[in-house]
Amino acid sequence: MTAKPMIDWEKIRTVLLDMDGTLLDLHFDNHFWQEHLPQRYAEKHGIGPNEARTRLHSRFEAMQGTLDWYCVDYWSRELDLDITLLKLEVAHLIAIHPHVTDFLDAVRASRRRAVLVTNAHHKSLELKMRCTRLGARLDAVISAHTIGIPKENPAFWRHLQRIEPFDPAHTLLIDDNLAVLASARACGIAHLLAVRSPDSRAGPKLTGDFPALHGFRDILPPLDGAGKG
Repeated sequence: MTAKPMIDWEKIRTVLLDMDGTLLDLHFDNHFWQEHLPQRYAEKHGIGPNEARTRLHSRFEAMQGTLDWYCVDYWSRELDLDITLLKLEVAHLIAIHPHVTDFLDAVRASRRRAVLVTNAHHKSLELKMRCTRLGARLDAVISAHTIGIPKENPAFWRHLQRIEPFDPAHTLLIDDNLAVLASARACGIAHLLAVRSPDSRAGPKLTGDFPALHGFRDILPPLDGAGKG
């Protein structure tokens, strides 16, 4: 088993956090895109769910890693379905990972800055913030759609610094997407953690050469005031 990641909190001033799969259980998104949407697509086109999944998979795969892949409006147009409305049908599955609220409260109590940085479209972001009420525990919430570049692109982090100034040498990023972590590393972000189990209903993921986060209780920062003082 991978050892618990050790964070030198004295070196951390800013904590950048992904949303889906990191703060929130990825089960909602996996269920929506792999089960619920194919079912509604199948009903619309009079085909079976398996055929619907096959058709949708090829379209999703072609857009993966682009900003449109995460865009609710793009898929609503492409599939002629109201994606936001369909997400509301299964919104009861939106859930926070264990100990996330304790972690966010501890980060801010230690006078460090907690910033949500997500590829999620504004409509998905608004729904999830409304369901979880995590916004009150964050210093800022930033969508890649505001910047116009997905997090997988190293240029994202340079643009982010103009909106949310941070020192890469004193910044921690936690994300479940290895491509995102790699792009952040290319831009000099020094402290990186990959989420070991983004989806609570699926098995743990390999995290490559990134330290694996098993749970937020393992990395609670000390209340030493090191962050902003």
